[in-house]
Amino acid sequence: MFKTLLILSLMLVSSIAALAQNRSVYTDLTDNKCKTVEVDKGIPGNLSITCTGVAGYDLEVYLDDERNSIGVVLPSKKTIGLDLWNYFGNFSELGAKAEWRMKGKRPVGLIVRLNVSDRGDGKPPTPYLIVAKISASRACVTDVVKPGRNQNLLAQRLADKASSKQCKPTE
Repeated sequence: MFKTLLILSLMLVSSIAALAQNRSVYTDLTDNKCKTVEVDKGIPGNLSITCTGVAGYDLEVYLDDERNSIGVVLPSKKTIGLDLWNYFGNFSELGAKAEWRMKGKRPVGLIVRLNVSDRGDGKPPTPYLIVAKISASRACVTDVVKPGRNQNLLAQRLADKASSKQCKPTE
């Protein structure tokens, strides 16, 4: 009897812990899945696209002089640029998806991959994960995760705790 109660208690605790964990929802950042907002025909390669997000949030992807950045469109329709080009001066390209870290039905963090390269150095781009905190009135970068073992898991953990962190200063 005691053993059965112990097993049931452990199952209940496990179930509660699983419910408390954040989950991931993804937004496709590719041109064919998003809506073109602006194209600067005078400067090749300059454009903005809007991608449908989650829970009233959207994302704007920016391309300017072979450098990518992203902005978070809040439910209020205010856009907050994360200004990724302020962290890396080199050429960059966003990954194909953005990962929203959700606590219940609201986003608490955002993770995007930024592939950074030097022009003409012959080396493959370096894939960083950029972590941002998200709230109803604010968004900002909190962490830049360098490539390495368990990079994705580390970024998820940082995103889950991002709401309690300071915004990262630009470098």
